[in-house]
Amino acid sequence: MGRSVLTSLILLFSTPVVSSQTQKIDVDLRKSSVEWTGKKLTGEHYGNVSLSKGELILKDKKLAGGSFKIDMNSITCTDISDEKSNRRLVDHLKSEDFFSVTKFPVGTLVITKVENTSGENYAITGELTIKGITNAIKFPATLTSVAGVTTATANIVFDRSKYDVKFGSQSFFENLGDKLVYDEVEMKVTLVSVKDK
Repeated sequence: MGRSVLTSLILLFSTPVVSSQTQKIDVDLRKSSVEWTGKKLTGEHYGNVSLSKGELILKDKKLAGGSFKIDMNSITCTDISDEKSNRRLVDHLKSEDFFSVTKFPVGTLVITKVENTSGENYAITGELTIKGITNAIKFPATLTSVAGVTTATANIVFDRSKYDVKFGSQSFFENLGDKLVYDEVEMKVTLVSVKDK
């Protein structure tokens, strides 16, 4: 074997191979949250909804994917202090006028594309499923990691009319007057990973 070939083989096997590292981490459901806001002509309502499952996928410590499931039965309202009025709104949100939670108890979001725009900032494309209807959606997100805990935050705005949520929507009804409820629903999502051991 020639000296040049032997040298090449030695270099090949002695040079460390750099490979990308993909990591799938579970979300801590107790520390993670989804805060929703819905607006109407005469004001707005807001509250929380719980996650039933979530995971983040990292590649070389950068966000590469992920998904989460929402327990639609867990919807709460936090802006109405009167217990009776609060329950009336929550029951209405759970009814067929809005999210039909008995028939569709789970909402999901699956990330399909990730673009790292700068540093901790990302442009996300995903598939959001509500009431059994799936639509593509885009939104900004950030990813931070401190002391073994990774946190992803996102501000998601979706058009409820695309998910057959019709009540008070000008996409389905005319002349609603002060009963108009805007189609855009905002969700502030915070996914906190289980701490690395």
